[in-house]
Amino acid sequence: MVLRQGIFKMNKITKIMIIVVVLLVGIICYPQKVVLTIGIFAGSNWDVPSSESYTLIDEAIALFEEKYPNVEVQYESGILKDDYSDWLADKMLAGDEPDVFMVLNSDFNTFSSLGVLENLSSYMDDINTSLYYESALEAGSYQDQQYALPYECNPTLMFVNKTLLEKEGIEIPDNDWTLDDFYNICKQITKDSDGDGIIDQYGVYNYDWLDAIYAYGIDLFDEDGTECYINQSSVKEAITFVQKLIDLNQNQNLTSDQFDKGQIAFSPMTLAEYRTYKPYPWRIKKYSQFEWDCVKMPSSSTSTGYSEISTTLISMSSRSTHKTLAWEFLKLLTYDTTLQQNLIQYSQGISALKTVTQSDETIQIISEEAGDSLVNLSLLDEVMESTRSSSQFKKYESIISSLDISISNMINNDEDIDLSLAAFQKEINQTLNE
Repeated sequence: MVLRQGIFKMNKITKIMIIVVVLLVGIICYPQKVVLTIGIFAGSNWDVPSSESYTLIDEAIALFEEKYPNVEVQYESGILKDDYSDWLADKMLAGDEPDVFMVLNSDFNTFSSLGVLENLSSYMDDINTSLYYESALEAGSYQDQQYALPYECNPTLMFVNKTLLEKEGIEIPDNDWTLDDFYNICKQITKDSDGDGIIDQYGVYNYDWLDAIYAYGIDLFDEDGTECYINQSSVKEAITFVQKLIDLNQNQNLTSDQFDKGQIAFSPMTLAEYRTYKPYPWRIKKYSQFEWDCVKMPSSSTSTGYSEISTTLISMSSRSTHKTLAWEFLKLLTYDTTLQQNLIQYSQGISALKTVTQSDETIQIISEEAGDSLVNLSLLDEVMESTRSSSQFKKYESIISSLDISISNMINNDEDIDLSLAAFQKEINQTLNE
């Protein structure tokens, strides 16, 4: 009886061991899938209508999962851009942020300074950085370290009301036009056209002091964001230029309604807006009462000056437990020429990769969208080569917002520019070194 019980126990132990071995073999032969999470938002980063925000991401996931069968890439859909920053911040506070995620321009400096973004500098030997437009790549750099790569770019162009210019016998400006050319055209355009004593057509709408700062090629801060250079003669020239444009309107505050009705000749416009509102069907819903196009932003001279660029960045979490895979997926989204070429079709911006932006396919897509247009290969490439991203330091966004209010008040109240700039610089430098 004792022997039989011993045999029974042995058999039971043997069975358990066999089950354990089988399970272990199963785990070894069929390992659990690695889940790689990504953070994205619905719609366009450029605040224009977009219905295919997930298309390229889904394509990238399919390619990645085919290459890495043991990986499953997941994302949460339906997060709106306006809610994305809060959503991502909550994830970070909970220690549950995605492995790879989009970073808005307004968040990049803060996230970089807090150490939540992985420093990509050690990964950069894996790619040829010269293939990117310099300003787009710099948008993901913080204190000389790379924390993100550019996914999509949106340079600023100058909207031109062709109908209004033709009415006044003025030729559409060339892409090498200067601020003097710009002002002279605005001066010719601004007038009372119907003789009722009230100005009813104008030169420019929504051109501000920062546009002029870019046009003069001015650096407002040092590279580390520890010193402000706003009290310099070129800044005074830029602000004085904006004041001259405003004076043409005889203190009238222009509105978007006047712009939409075709009463204004120029206005800064992003490429994403151009690509959205130039083609059918949006062209019959917006700016349909006149013919229009876009040219390069004017500069202080033909050899100096920049225009602004906004960049959608993608980074990876410094706390990711799958950093090798995260880097490979980040690289696929931002460095693969096939996917970046598809981006041109699905979105409204432009690629940060030179070969994609310069490709015949890109120009064909944009040309088919816009029809008879001045936006061509040479313009896009020239614009991307002469763009500049905003400064990258923690307090940049708050300081620029404060400066925008202060300079607007200075212009509107006709305050002394020299005294104001000196005061602004002193105050900003104190803030930067607190």
